[in-house]
Amino acid sequence: MLFHTDRLSFGIVLPAQPRTAADIQFATQLSIAIQADKLGLDALWVRDVPLNSESYPDPIGHADPWVFLGALAAVTSNIHLATGAIVLPLRHPLHIAKAALSVASLSKGRLVLGLGSGDRPSEYDVFGEDIENRKVLFQSHWERLAVALSPDQKVVDEGGRVRNEFAIRPALQQPSIPLVAVGSSSQSLEWIARHATAWMTYYRPLPVQKDRLALWHNAQAKVNTDFRGFGQSMVLELLDNPQASYEELNLGGRTGRRGLIDALSAMREAGILHVAFNLVTQGRPAGDVLEEIAADILPAMR
Repeated sequence: MLFHTDRLSFGIVLPAQPRTAADIQFATQLSIAIQADKLGLDALWVRDVPLNSESYPDPIGHADPWVFLGALAAVTSNIHLATGAIVLPLRHPLHIAKAALSVASLSKGRLVLGLGSGDRPSEYDVFGEDIENRKVLFQSHWERLAVALSPDQKVVDEGGRVRNEFAIRPALQQPSIPLVAVGSSSQSLEWIARHATAWMTYYRPLPVQKDRLALWHNAQAKVNTDFRGFGQSMVLELLDNPQASYEELNLGGRTGRRGLIDALSAMREAGILHVAFNLVTQGRPAGDVLEEIAADILPAMR
């Protein structure tokens, strides 16, 4: 499990490299993944960026997430492999199911399937979809995907009919593949609480995030669900000076390790259960930051 009721888990967002208009450095990213796995981090998060454009703030030429996840599955052993997030309305749910089942089998049950809606009108347009339809598309694709990933692995067509003449493989190798909603995806929190195993959202200053947590807990109470996790991504610039105080950045913070421990302790106390670090690597190599997180941050938080 990636989300626990009693502790904070940690992930790393890949690619962890300078945010420049360069393609993904595969050898470097696989090395970081191997290191994170050995150091005992909980998850590697891979984004789905179908097309680069000036409307997307990250200039990196991202790899296809399924190809990348296959490579990560082959070089790691224990760490969860998570998508943050597959753009559900722009991909066919049966294609997603096929890819997810393949990665889940290859990784021996380590896949966490994060799903989002995307938010760029121009990207929807080039794929022949209207962004105004994303709420309905997200729901309908989620429902077909969930059926394909259920223990029965049923294939449902556009009209909602079960097509017994078709099978989808590989067979499910675990009780279930966790489906996580990333962002709001134009859905109500009640819908997310009813259908997703967890909600991953963006970093906000903690007083603001506490309000989101309250809404999330209220939504769960309304639909009377079992345990549902709550996590967030977080831009992290970890400074060499361990005593450097915490400073807010856009979607994260700049701090030394003492400030980070204090901030993470407050997050855990508030009810945040997973943090996915989006590392700022311009100042320090990602490997050095991972070593410090493993040596000083993880022991203090567990």
